[in-house]
Amino acid sequence: MTTRLGVCGWPVAHSRSPQMHNAALARLGLADWRYQRLPLPPELFEESVRALPALGFRGVNVTIPHKQAALALADAATDSARAIGAANTLTFERDGSIHADNTDATGFLTSLPGSVHGRSALVLGAGGSARAVIYALLQAGATSVDVWNRTPERARELAAELGATAAVEPADADVIVNCTSVGLHDPRATFRDLPLCPEQLAAGRVVVDLVYRRGGTELLRAARAHGAATVDGLEILVGQGAASLERWTGRSVPDAAMRAAVAD
Repeated sequence: MTTRLGVCGWPVAHSRSPQMHNAALARLGLADWRYQRLPLPPELFEESVRALPALGFRGVNVTIPHKQAALALADAATDSARAIGAANTLTFERDGSIHADNTDATGFLTSLPGSVHGRSALVLGAGGSARAVIYALLQAGATSVDVWNRTPERARELAAELGATAAVEPADADVIVNCTSVGLHDPRATFRDLPLCPEQLAAGRVVVDLVYRRGGTELLRAARAHGAATVDGLEILVGQGAASLERWTGRSVPDAAMRAAVAD
């Protein structure tokens, strides 16, 4: 019987998780495991997820816009998922319970070129991924974390919940992280839709874009052109995906195979 895994999102057609996870499963010799996309609109998310174990699913990753809903439906959760207030990994246990975890924070921190301890940070966005990034930055010792969102009230609510600061007009920061979907559908959308200017992307800064596109995003190209260090969303995808797959399989995961699969 095939053991199934997947990624739930709306939309999810752009996700490279299937080729990444299937490459790792092949390297592990798990020929009877398969990973697939699961396009689920919000109104069908909970009902569909609860039906997955009967279809042979061991677990699923969760992406936009379902991460908070994933935590809400779980029977148990890790301390980090509860502190973040969102889950990107659901595991279907043998006793019928659903366990929630958040590997986004780990994937984010391991992708950075250095420590964020003692550095300032600016997080753009207020969704499930932003929650994980803010939590990770604060846990890692960032001196300050400003949160910007196109809906200021969402930024204020999230900042108050996690201990960050809401920013109406973001100031300069050492680490800038785009957790919005800007650049996902329109590769040219960067400064038009984000509160950034070229001067904020100077040498000595680290610019991280959770959006990933073949060839990189316009934000990362601009950051590199101005001398900033950059982190592509694909690297974060690999980090969080490897942690999820280790939980589901109980095996050490070949992240090099995962990285090669998404780099093509």
